[in-house]
Amino acid sequence: MSYSTLFGLIFGIHLLAVMSPGPDFVMVLKNALQYNRKIAIYTAWGISMGIGIHILYSVAGIAYLLQKNQNIFQIIKIMGALYIIYMGVKTMLSKGQNIKMQANRKEAVIPVKQALKIGFMTNVLNPKASLFFLSIFSLLIPPNVPAWVLIGISLMLITVTFLWFALVSFIFTNQLIIKRYEKYESIILKIFGTILIMLGIGIFFE
Repeated sequence: MSYSTLFGLIFGIHLLAVMSPGPDFVMVLKNALQYNRKIAIYTAWGISMGIGIHILYSVAGIAYLLQKNQNIFQIIKIMGALYIIYMGVKTMLSKGQNIKMQANRKEAVIPVKQALKIGFMTNVLNPKASLFFLSIFSLLIPPNVPAWVLIGISLMLITVTFLWFALVSFIFTNQLIIKRYEKYESIILKIFGTILIMLGIGIFFE
């Protein structure tokens, strides 16, 4: 397989994976609607940072060890599930921000660092992401691949992740969508919270 084919294959697989509804998507969507575009984009950047961590330990071979050592993997799995459930409960109990289409609307409702942390923790503690990158780096990438190919693939994965969730941030901060969101904010937050809780429970018992 040529390197260009390898890049194309991994690009396609990752794009489909990142577009699939999951904790990352729900978290960016929630922050885009509940807060604003800036917070959603920083959440997306936090998710991309989490992708970087998965890539680092996958390249180092730690992901393979995690798969073999069920005790370590179970601990990570439980931590990830509990964090996602926690975020779901927190979202359900949120009173909302009562977004108004005003020129003086605040640019940030939560600190940027918190948005980064939310995105980062949501992704890095997701055991499904660990298994995904384990598959990518152990099954698709040859062991003797040059360093520049590994670096290129890693940068591509991080960039694709950020660009997709940045696009989600732009789409769901459209003025018309925000205006519709104002009417049903409480219900939507409860739906998002329920989805996150269900995703966390699914990971916990998977």
